[in-house]
Amino acid sequence: MQDLKKVYQALTLEEAELAFEQFKESWGSKYPIIIRSWEKNWTKLMAYFKYPYEIRKLIYTTNTIEDYHRQLRKVTKTKNAYPTDEALLNNILCNNGYIKEMDQAGKELEKVHLPTCHILW
Repeated sequence: MQDLKKVYQALTLEEAELAFEQFKESWGSKYPIIIRSWEKNWTKLMAYFKYPYEIRKLIYTTNTIEDYHRQLRKVTKTKNAYPTDEALLNNILCNNGYIKEMDQAGKELEKVHLPTCHILW
């Protein structure tokens, strides 16, 4: 799928069109449904080229979000049940200050500092 990444990671719309043509040549016979879907929705899919590259990168990248959700699951899996929704939310917020988020370059961002939490369970 590296060939398909070249399409949405292109710096310009023209580069994306060229990359898509190369993708079609390489993979069109094996994945005709994907090719038709991209062709049918090309204007919608490429609308994000109106944004600067840095913003586009955030649009097509979900790793940061997935990493954060994985860390939240780590925090909440240690307790099987919470007496109330508020207790669960409080646990997430309390531990949010200890979760280190990583940006796409792998640099550690500053910890989130939250007010003192009260244990509700």
